[in-house]
Amino acid sequence: MKKIFTSAAIALAMLFTANTANAGINFGVKGGLNVTSMSISSKVLDSNNRAGFFIGPTVKFTLPLVGLGIDASALYDQREAELAVDVDENQYVLPTKQTLKTQAINIPINVRYSIGLGSVANVLFFAGPQFGFHVGNKNKDLGAGSEWKLKSSQFSVNVGAGFTVLKHLQLTANYNIACGKTGDVTIGNALGSVASAPFEKSGRANAWQIALAYYF
Repeated sequence: MKKIFTSAAIALAMLFTANTANAGINFGVKGGLNVTSMSISSKVLDSNNRAGFFIGPTVKFTLPLVGLGIDASALYDQREAELAVDVDENQYVLPTKQTLKTQAINIPINVRYSIGLGSVANVLFFAGPQFGFHVGNKNKDLGAGSEWKLKSSQFSVNVGAGFTVLKHLQLTANYNIACGKTGDVTIGNALGSVASAPFEKSGRANAWQIALAYYF
Protein backbone atom coordinates (compact mmCIF):
# COMPACT_ATOMS: atom_id res chain seq x y z
CA MET A 1 0.00 0.00 0.00
CA LYS A 2 2.88 2.39 0.78
CA LYS A 3 4.34 1.74 -2.68
CA ILE A 4 0.99 2.65 -4.25
CA PHE A 5 0.81 5.92 -2.29
CA THR A 6 4.41 6.81 -3.18
CA SER A 7 3.97 6.03 -6.88
CA ALA A 8 0.74 8.01 -7.04
CA ALA A 9 2.33 11.02 -5.33
CA ILE A 10 5.30 11.01 -7.72
CA ALA A 11 3.05 10.65 -10.79
CA LEU A 12 0.79 13.45 -9.57
CA ALA A 13 3.74 15.78 -8.91
CA MET A 14 5.18 15.12 -12.39
CA LEU A 15 1.80 15.68 -14.01
CA PHE A 16 1.21 18.96 -12.19
CA THR A 17 4.72 20.20 -12.96
CA ALA A 18 4.40 19.39 -16.65
CA ASN A 19 1.02 21.05 -17.08
CA THR A 20 1.05 23.99 -14.67
CA ALA A 21 2.40 26.42 -17.27
CA ASN A 22 -0.37 25.62 -19.75
CA ALA A 23 -3.20 24.80 -17.37
CA GLY A 24 -5.86 26.91 -15.76
CA ILE A 25 -5.82 26.48 -11.99
CA ASN A 26 -8.74 27.23 -9.66
CA PHE A 27 -8.78 26.75 -5.90
CA GLY A 28 -11.93 26.21 -3.90
CA VAL A 29 -13.76 24.54 -1.03
CA LYS A 30 -15.73 21.30 -1.24
CA GLY A 31 -18.20 19.72 1.15
CA GLY A 32 -20.96 17.18 1.04
CA LEU A 33 -22.77 14.13 2.37
CA ASN A 34 -22.06 10.43 2.03
CA VAL A 35 -24.19 7.36 2.70
CA THR A 36 -22.01 4.43 3.73
CA SER A 37 -22.80 0.88 2.65
CA MET A 38 -20.85 -1.46 4.93
CA SER A 39 -20.56 -5.03 3.65
CA ILE A 40 -19.40 -7.69 6.13
CA SER A 41 -17.97 -11.04 5.03
CA SER A 42 -20.37 -13.03 7.22
CA LYS A 43 -24.09 -13.84 7.26
CA VAL A 44 -23.93 -13.54 11.06
CA LEU A 45 -23.39 -9.78 10.91
CA ASP A 46 -25.94 -7.32 9.62
CA SER A 47 -25.14 -3.68 8.85
CA ASN A 48 -27.32 -0.68 8.02
CA ASN A 49 -26.47 2.44 6.05
CA ARG A 50 -25.76 5.67 7.91
CA ALA A 51 -25.12 9.22 6.71
CA GLY A 52 -21.84 11.09 7.12
CA PHE A 53 -20.10 14.16 5.75
CA PHE A 54 -16.84 15.47 4.26
CA ILE A 55 -15.28 18.91 3.80
CA GLY A 56 -11.98 20.44 2.75
CA PRO A 57 -9.98 22.41 0.16
CA THR A 58 -9.96 21.46 -3.51
CA VAL A 59 -8.09 22.48 -6.66
CA LYS A 60 -9.10 22.17 -10.30
CA PHE A 61 -6.63 21.95 -13.20
CA THR A 62 -7.90 22.59 -16.72
CA LEU A 63 -5.57 20.93 -19.22
CA PRO A 64 -4.75 22.26 -22.70
CA LEU A 65 -6.74 19.42 -24.28
CA VAL A 66 -10.34 20.48 -24.84
CA GLY A 67 -12.68 19.21 -22.13
CA LEU A 68 -10.05 17.46 -20.02
CA GLY A 69 -8.98 18.37 -16.52
CA ILE A 70 -7.93 17.08 -13.11
CA ASP A 71 -9.50 17.64 -9.70
CA ALA A 72 -7.67 17.02 -6.42
CA SER A 73 -8.90 17.54 -2.86
CA ALA A 74 -7.88 16.98 0.76
CA LEU A 75 -11.06 16.13 2.65
CA TYR A 76 -11.88 15.38 6.25
CA ASP A 77 -14.32 12.48 5.86
CA GLN A 78 -16.54 10.96 8.55
CA ARG A 79 -18.58 7.82 7.88
CA GLU A 80 -20.83 5.65 10.00
CA ALA A 81 -22.47 2.23 9.77
CA GLU A 82 -24.72 0.40 12.23
CA LEU A 83 -23.75 -3.16 13.09
CA ALA A 84 -25.83 -5.92 14.69
CA VAL A 85 -25.59 -9.71 15.09
CA ASP A 86 -28.35 -11.58 13.27
CA VAL A 87 -28.37 -15.33 13.99
CA ASP A 88 -30.82 -17.89 15.34
CA GLU A 89 -30.67 -19.02 18.97
CA ASN A 90 -28.34 -16.13 19.92
CA GLN A 91 -25.20 -18.10 19.09
CA TYR A 92 -23.23 -14.86 19.05
CA VAL A 93 -24.17 -11.59 20.68
CA LEU A 94 -23.59 -7.86 20.73
CA PRO A 95 -25.18 -6.07 23.71
CA THR A 96 -27.01 -3.65 21.38
CA LYS A 97 -26.71 -2.37 17.86
CA GLN A 98 -23.36 -0.63 17.55
CA THR A 99 -22.37 2.35 15.42
CA LEU A 100 -19.04 1.99 13.64
CA LYS A 101 -17.44 5.35 12.88
CA THR A 102 -14.49 6.07 10.61
CA GLN A 103 -12.66 9.39 10.40
CA ALA A 104 -10.14 9.92 7.62
CA ILE A 105 -8.25 12.42 5.53
CA ASN A 106 -9.14 11.43 1.98
CA ILE A 107 -7.27 12.61 -1.11
CA PRO A 108 -9.32 11.99 -4.26
CA ILE A 109 -7.59 12.65 -7.60
CA ASN A 110 -10.07 12.57 -10.47
CA VAL A 111 -9.64 12.95 -14.20
CA ARG A 112 -12.68 14.75 -15.61
CA TYR A 113 -14.19 15.37 -19.01
CA SER A 114 -16.51 18.37 -19.42
CA ILE A 115 -19.09 19.08 -22.11
CA GLY A 116 -20.03 22.74 -22.44
CA LEU A 117 -23.64 23.92 -22.43
CA GLY A 118 -22.88 27.44 -23.53
CA SER A 119 -21.15 29.99 -21.30
CA VAL A 120 -23.47 29.37 -18.34
CA ALA A 121 -22.90 25.69 -17.48
CA ASN A 122 -21.24 22.42 -18.41
CA VAL A 123 -21.75 18.74 -17.67
CA LEU A 124 -18.81 16.72 -16.39
CA PHE A 125 -17.89 13.06 -15.92
CA PHE A 126 -15.01 11.94 -13.73
CA ALA A 127 -13.17 8.96 -12.30
CA GLY A 128 -9.99 8.36 -10.36
CA PRO A 129 -8.25 6.94 -7.29
CA GLN A 130 -8.67 8.06 -3.71
CA PHE A 131 -6.07 7.66 -0.97
CA GLY A 132 -7.38 7.63 2.60
CA PHE A 133 -5.56 7.89 5.92
CA HIS A 134 -7.66 7.08 8.96
CA VAL A 135 -7.32 9.39 11.96
CA GLY A 136 -8.64 9.32 15.50
CA ASN A 137 -9.46 6.14 17.39
CA LYS A 138 -9.05 3.12 15.11
CA ASN A 139 -10.40 0.54 17.60
CA LYS A 140 -13.89 0.36 19.10
CA ASP A 141 -14.93 -1.90 21.96
CA LEU A 142 -18.32 -3.32 21.00
CA GLY A 143 -18.83 -5.05 24.35
CA ALA A 144 -19.29 -8.74 25.17
CA GLY A 145 -15.78 -9.56 23.99
CA SER A 146 -16.29 -7.98 20.57
CA GLU A 147 -14.13 -5.37 18.85
CA TRP A 148 -13.88 -3.32 15.62
CA LYS A 149 -10.35 -2.71 14.29
CA LEU A 150 -9.92 -0.10 11.56
CA LYS A 151 -7.08 -0.18 9.04
CA SER A 152 -4.65 2.75 9.05
CA SER A 153 -5.10 3.48 5.34
CA GLN A 154 -7.60 2.81 2.56
CA PHE A 155 -7.37 2.84 -1.23
CA SER A 156 -10.59 3.38 -3.18
CA VAL A 157 -11.90 4.50 -6.58
CA ASN A 158 -14.42 7.23 -7.45
CA VAL A 159 -16.80 7.22 -10.43
CA GLY A 160 -19.28 10.06 -10.89
CA ALA A 161 -20.85 12.93 -12.80
CA GLY A 162 -22.08 16.46 -12.20
CA PHE A 163 -22.32 19.95 -13.60
CA THR A 164 -20.73 23.38 -13.17
CA VAL A 165 -22.72 26.63 -13.13
CA LEU A 166 -21.23 30.07 -13.87
CA LYS A 167 -17.69 28.60 -13.71
CA HIS A 168 -17.66 28.73 -9.91
CA LEU A 169 -20.33 26.42 -8.47
CA GLN A 170 -20.01 22.67 -9.01
CA LEU A 171 -22.45 19.94 -7.95
CA THR A 172 -21.42 16.29 -8.28
CA ALA A 173 -22.56 12.80 -7.31
CA ASN A 174 -20.30 9.78 -7.22
CA TYR A 175 -19.86 6.26 -5.91
CA ASN A 176 -16.76 5.58 -3.82
CA ILE A 177 -15.64 1.94 -4.12
CA ALA A 178 -13.33 0.56 -1.42
CA CYS A 179 -10.51 -1.61 -2.76
CA GLY A 180 -9.75 -4.03 0.05
CA LYS A 181 -11.11 -4.22 3.58
CA THR A 182 -11.77 -1.17 5.72
CA GLY A 183 -11.42 -3.04 9.01
CA ASP A 184 -12.09 -6.24 10.95
CA VAL A 185 -14.89 -7.14 13.34
CA THR A 186 -14.22 -9.71 16.07
CA ILE A 187 -17.33 -11.19 17.71
CA GLY A 188 -17.11 -13.25 20.90
CA ASN A 189 -18.97 -14.24 24.10
CA ALA A 190 -21.42 -16.79 22.69
CA LEU A 191 -24.52 -17.40 24.77
CA GLY A 192 -25.53 -20.82 26.04
CA SER A 193 -23.86 -23.53 28.08
CA VAL A 194 -21.28 -24.36 25.44
CA ALA A 195 -18.77 -21.57 24.80
CA SER A 196 -17.78 -20.87 21.21
CA ALA A 197 -14.54 -19.29 20.05
CA PRO A 198 -14.65 -15.70 18.83
CA PHE A 199 -14.63 -15.19 15.06
CA GLU A 200 -13.20 -12.38 12.97
CA LYS A 201 -14.68 -11.04 9.73
CA SER A 202 -13.63 -8.18 7.49
CA GLY A 203 -15.77 -5.17 6.57
CA ARG A 204 -15.69 -2.99 3.48
CA ALA A 205 -17.21 0.52 3.41
CA ASN A 206 -18.43 1.85 0.06
CA ALA A 207 -20.33 5.14 -0.12
CA TRP A 208 -22.62 7.23 -2.30
CA GLN A 209 -21.49 10.86 -2.14
CA ILE A 210 -23.06 14.19 -3.09
CA ALA A 211 -20.69 17.19 -3.13
CA LEU A 212 -20.97 20.92 -3.60
CA ALA A 213 -17.81 22.87 -4.46
CA TYR A 214 -17.14 26.56 -4.94
CA TYR A 215 -14.10 27.63 -6.96
CA PHE A 216 -12.71 31.15 -6.56
